[in-house]
Amino acid sequence: MVVKKIAVLFSGDGSNLENIIKKLHKKEFSDFKIEVCCLISNKSDAYGIQRAKKYGLETRVIEHKNFSNREEFDKELVRIIKKSEAELVVLAGFMRILTPIFTDNVKAINLHPSLLPLFKGANAIEESYKSDMKVAGVSVHFVSEELDGGKIIAQECFNKEDLSFESFRAKIKECEKRVLGKAVIKVLENSNFT
Repeated sequence: MVVKKIAVLFSGDGSNLENIIKKLHKKEFSDFKIEVCCLISNKSDAYGIQRAKKYGLETRVIEHKNFSNREEFDKELVRIIKKSEAELVVLAGFMRILTPIFTDNVKAINLHPSLLPLFKGANAIEESYKSDMKVAGVSVHFVSEELDGGKIIAQECFNKEDLSFESFRAKIKECEKRVLGKAVIKVLENSNFT
C-alpha cells in the first residue's frame, strides 16, 4: 500500500489538527494510507502541541519572531517540510502570511472560515457574521502567494439567520471538521489536482 505523507502547520488551539490526526493519520483510503509525518507550529505555547502529544506525535516549533523577515522563516519551513518528504502541507489555523519562497516550493492547502472569495484574512468569522449574507461557511483552497486567493478545493455552507455569534462560530467549527479531511483526501487521490 502506498503511503502518502502530509505535514500540518498550526498556530493555536489545534482542534483541526486533532481532527486530521483522528480521521486521517494511519488510515487507509482507496489505494493509499495517510501518514502525518511532520507537525510545525510557529508558537511554542500553541495548545495544538499538547493535542498532538496525545497521539504520540511531536511538533517542531519554529517561532517566526526568531527570523529577521518572512522570507527567512519561510526558507526554514520549506527546508523542514522537504526533509520530511511530505507531499502535501495542510495549514490548519496557521496564522502566517506566506511568501513565494513557501508557495512556489511546496503544495499546500489552507482551511479558511468563510465562503471565499469573500471575507479574506484574519477577521473572516466576524466579517462573515456581520454581513448581510443569508449563508456562511468554510473553504479549503490551494495556497498561493495571494492571501486566501488560491483555487478553491471544497466549500460547505449553512443558513446563518437567527444565530448568535457563539452559535455561528460553533457552526463554522463543525463545518471545518467535515470539509478539511475530505479536501485532503481529494487532493491526495488526484496528484494532478492543483
